[in-house]
Amino acid sequence: MPARNHAILSPSSAERWLHCTRAPRFELDFADKETPAAAEGTAAHALAEHKLKKALKMRSRRPISSFDSDEMEGFTDDYRDYILEQWEKEKQTCPDAKVYVETKLDLTRYVPGSFGTSDCIIVSDSRLHVIDFKYGQGIVVKAEENPQMKLYALGALDLYEHLYDFEEVSMTIFQPRRENISTWTESVKELKKWAIDVLKPKAKLANEGNGDFCCGDWCLFCKAAVKCRARAEANLSLARKEFALPPKLTDEEIEELLPLLPRLTKWANDISSYASNMAIHHGKKWKNWKLVHGRSNRKYKDESAVIKAAEKAGFHDIYIRKLISITEMEKLMGKKTFQDVLGSLIMKPPGKLTLVPSTDKRPEVTIANAKEEFKTLEEKK
Repeated sequence: MPARNHAILSPSSAERWLHCTRAPRFELDFADKETPAAAEGTAAHALAEHKLKKALKMRSRRPISSFDSDEMEGFTDDYRDYILEQWEKEKQTCPDAKVYVETKLDLTRYVPGSFGTSDCIIVSDSRLHVIDFKYGQGIVVKAEENPQMKLYALGALDLYEHLYDFEEVSMTIFQPRRENISTWTESVKELKKWAIDVLKPKAKLANEGNGDFCCGDWCLFCKAAVKCRARAEANLSLARKEFALPPKLTDEEIEELLPLLPRLTKWANDISSYASNMAIHHGKKWKNWKLVHGRSNRKYKDESAVIKAAEKAGFHDIYIRKLISITEMEKLMGKKTFQDVLGSLIMKPPGKLTLVPSTDKRPEVTIANAKEEFKTLEEKK
C-alpha cells in the first residue's frame, strides 16, 4: 500500500470522525480520488500562499497551473489583502505581531497520529488568529464551533503559547467565492476544555475503529458513504417513515421532513452514480437494469465546412451576435474599469425564491415584499 500523505484523523475530516468514530478506519478500504474542484482548490491555495509570502517579503516562486484565471487572481488578491489588514490591526496594540504562512502543526497531543497545515497564523501578545482559505463555491463553511479550525488553533497554541500569553483564539474562514468571511472567537481555556472533554475521547475511539457509525451532513465527503450500511439503513428508515404516513401530511410532519430531504436525495443520487459508474466503466451487470444511449443533440461535424456550404447555397444570415456575459466582461476589463465604465448599467434582480433553514444568514423575504420588488423591476423596464 502506498504511503499516506495525510493523517487518518485529519483536521479537515474532524467533523466526520467526531460524529462517526467508525468512519476513518472504514474509509481506508476506499481509494483517494482528487476531483477537479479539489485540484482547483489546491492551485488557488498555492497562488494565495505565493502572493502572501511576496507581500511579507519572503522568498517564493509563482506557481503555474491550468486553473489560472482572472477570477483566481482576484480572489487570491482579496485573501492576501485580508491577511495584511488583520496584521495591521494587531500591530496597533502589538507592534511586533507576526504572520506565519503555511505552518506545519503537530496535533498528536490530542489526536493520535494527526497533523495538519494552517494557511495563516497571526500572533500577538494576547491573541492568536488562525485563518483558513477555502476556494470552494459549494457549501458555505462557518467558523463557529468548526472542529477543523479548533484543531488548527490547538496546534498553533502548542507552537507559540510558550512565547506569548494568549487569552483568546480567533478562527476565520475566508471563502471569497461565496462572499463568506466567518470568524469565531473563544478563550484559550474553553478551547482546551473542549480538547480534553470531547476531542481526546472521540479521537481515541476513532483511531481504534471503535464507537458507532452515525450518518448526517458530515457524510457528504466520506469516501465510504456510498457503501455505508448505517447510512443506507438510516435513509431507508426515513423513506419507510414517509411512505407510512397517512395520505395527507400535516404541517408539523412536513416541517419534520424538510430538513431530512436533502440528505435522502443526496444518498439516492450517490447510489445511482455509483451503479452507473460500475456499469459504464467496469461492465457491472445489475439485475433488471441495462445501459442505453440517452437523448443527444445534433452537432455540426465541421463549422468551417458548414459556413462554406451554406454561403455557397445563398444563405448568409447564419450568425448570431450577442454581448458576452457580465462575468466575462468584468474579466476582460478588470474590476475597477468594469465598475467605472459599466457600473451604472448593471442591475441585479432578486434571485429565485428558495426555501431554506432559518439558520441561513440571508435575510428573510415575505411574499408581499417579493411581489413588490418584481413589480418595481417591471416598471423600470
